[in-house]
Amino acid sequence: MAFDEETLRSLREAVRASPENAPLRRHLAGMLTQLGRFEEAEHEYRQALALCPDSPELKIELANVYFQQEKLTQALVIVEDVTAHPPAAAAAHVLYAHLLLRRGDVPNAVAQYKLGVETDPAAADKELAERLGIGPENQAGEVFEGRVRESWQESPPLSDAEIERPRQTFRDVGGMDELKEEIAVKIIYPLQHPEVYRAYGKTIGGGILMYGPPGCGKTHLARATAGEIRAGFLSVGISDVLEMWIGNSERNLHGLFEQARANQPCVLFFDEVDALGGRRSDMLGGGARQVINQFLSEMDGVEQSNEGVLVLAATNAPWHVDPAFRRPGRFDRILFVPPPDAAARAAILRIHCAGKPAANLDFEHVAKKTDGFSGADLKAVVDMAVEGKLREAMRSKSILPLSTKDLTAAAQTLRPTAREWFSTARNYALYSNQGGLYDDVLNYMKRLKL
Repeated sequence: MAFDEETLRSLREAVRASPENAPLRRHLAGMLTQLGRFEEAEHEYRQALALCPDSPELKIELANVYFQQEKLTQALVIVEDVTAHPPAAAAAHVLYAHLLLRRGDVPNAVAQYKLGVETDPAAADKELAERLGIGPENQAGEVFEGRVRESWQESPPLSDAEIERPRQTFRDVGGMDELKEEIAVKIIYPLQHPEVYRAYGKTIGGGILMYGPPGCGKTHLARATAGEIRAGFLSVGISDVLEMWIGNSERNLHGLFEQARANQPCVLFFDEVDALGGRRSDMLGGGARQVINQFLSEMDGVEQSNEGVLVLAATNAPWHVDPAFRRPGRFDRILFVPPPDAAARAAILRIHCAGKPAANLDFEHVAKKTDGFSGADLKAVVDMAVEGKLREAMRSKSILPLSTKDLTAAAQTLRPTAREWFSTARNYALYSNQGGLYDDVLNYMKRLKL
């Protein structure tokens, strides 16, 4: 079904006139999803869920939008919750199978897919079934140690990932001064003053794990780190590593480290690292354990030195990362990345408004009205304010400047998305805080009375 901008505009107006109408918001979110505008769809689904928090249909549709944006951890949290309360819709089981496959857990992906198709045969996904090894010739989904046997399809060749040369630096990252200093001590200063560090027996390289709510700038900070030292930047997603063929995931991981070693200094950045380095105690298949063992071996530089290779990783779920990664010499700096404070929020708003027509914007005032907002939330505030201004500009046929009032009005329609993360993190911070790992989270929550 095709939608034009006029239809979309009309539906937005209807939602604006009736903001408490959850079915209307769901309809708008579904339209945005079909148009591939997943960030906007995510916002609408969140708003609808705030009105109907127990709706499994809304939950699974939001999970699908997360999946489309590669926000796999958030999607997995939702489908795990939905499928834990049977009877769950077939779509929930099939989406769960997709997510488990992306994590390399083929046996459980096969089980979830079959459960979904048994619930509703119309939910069958031919491409997914083939990737899982389920078909007329392999109904059992022949699996060995967590992955489909290599014999049913030729192993694909290893392709080189692209080395970026980021132009942004720490000046382009609003706030985060303490985090920048920690990264500077660990990564930047050793490259700028190698003779001083070598005098103290410190090598150039190492690892930093950043964790915190989604949308708070972890990826942006990693890219800016590479730009700060004019190093190469190699961003690794789980799809760049995990494969079903036995041994290929380990080979891919080794190839990425080799590429970073050949282009040093190089920042090797792992996003959603919990998907690659999950707790081995939680693994059902030996294949997933082998990937983690390979990851640990590469970080240790067993066969080749990692001098000049700077490993940064980000996760929204540090409690799912295997404790072995926190050993000195691996991720020996664990940094909490909280939502930005007032000064940082003003800086972020200033960055997002740069180059746009504006009239004496009071960023500090808007920052006070957006307590708890993440960097992504602040971008959404600016985008929403701009969208409103565009509608006015179309009607008046003239360019109108953004005002402080526009930004504050947009902020009032949004809620901080990080609060959901803190509700989950609270339990881990209170009851699984071995060695004070989550002290920063507890201190932050106490300070803001969350």
